[in-house]
Amino acid sequence: MTKHVVCTGFFLAWQSLPLIATGCSAVPAETKPQVLATTGMIADLVRNIASADVQVIQLMGPGVDPHLYKPKPQDLRNLERAHLIFYNGLHLEGRMVELLENHPRARSVTRAIPRDKLLFERGQPDPHVWFDVQLWISAMETIAEDLAAQWPDQAVVFRQRAKSYRAELLGLDEEIRRAIERIPPERRVLVTAHDAFRYFGRAYGLEVRGLQGISTASEASLRELEELTELIVRRRIPAVFVESSVPPDAVNRLLEKAQARGQPVRRAPGELFSDAMGEPGTPEGTYPGMMRHNVRLIVEALAGPRDSTDRPSTP
Repeated sequence: MTKHVVCTGFFLAWQSLPLIATGCSAVPAETKPQVLATTGMIADLVRNIASADVQVIQLMGPGVDPHLYKPKPQDLRNLERAHLIFYNGLHLEGRMVELLENHPRARSVTRAIPRDKLLFERGQPDPHVWFDVQLWISAMETIAEDLAAQWPDQAVVFRQRAKSYRAELLGLDEEIRRAIERIPPERRVLVTAHDAFRYFGRAYGLEVRGLQGISTASEASLRELEELTELIVRRRIPAVFVESSVPPDAVNRLLEKAQARGQPVRRAPGELFSDAMGEPGTPEGTYPGMMRHNVRLIVEALAGPRDSTDRPSTP
């Protein structure tokens, strides 16, 4: 069997090599290969394709903002030990961009998405592509091919799982389209803390406005706050949304300003998952479950609650 030996800055795989103690930490051959994913959305794709064949290490957990995330010493050790690293790219992992782009075992899951399918803000690509399920299928297929290239003896299995998961995600895409149709066209305006949902809006027919831009690193300006207040009042928008990974302060200020002008807008119940998924072991801790959760909150807040028998199923 192959023994994997991890040294500072390098991963070496040697056939029948004895364990080396000086300057390296030996990983027994029976240990599963380690695949690191920066975000929960990426980790969920890897788990669906690699299944139990690898150990998936997720860098950023629930409620973590990847735009501002700074790696801890343990994260750097995990990056060093990982056989393969998957990251979003498009500058989502803002403080880790240089580290990831220069890492020999790191792969961007968005690299195969055609440039004309991307959205841009001030010349910068919008990284939130997972909110268009069909674009996220492209990321899933990229992961499957990278896994197949890394472990060719499992290539057929990885590609079969990708084919099966692709069918499931296409069903999810259609489910979302049907759900959004319940919102009257004039009320299909999604106001959130930061501009994470533009791909969602383009794919499923909503106008999307965020207080902050595509990154949470910048604060909303007074002018942006005033413009969004005017939009809420003029369009009689019934609800605005907070996100699990973004503090609600700016949204609360927006609510106060709109309510002071006589618009009975409210903060929608619950939180949208934007840059991070829900807790492990919950439906929202999976990509399909996160998307269904978001769609349910959006539809109920903008179109009103529906009968429980008409809710999308959870995995």
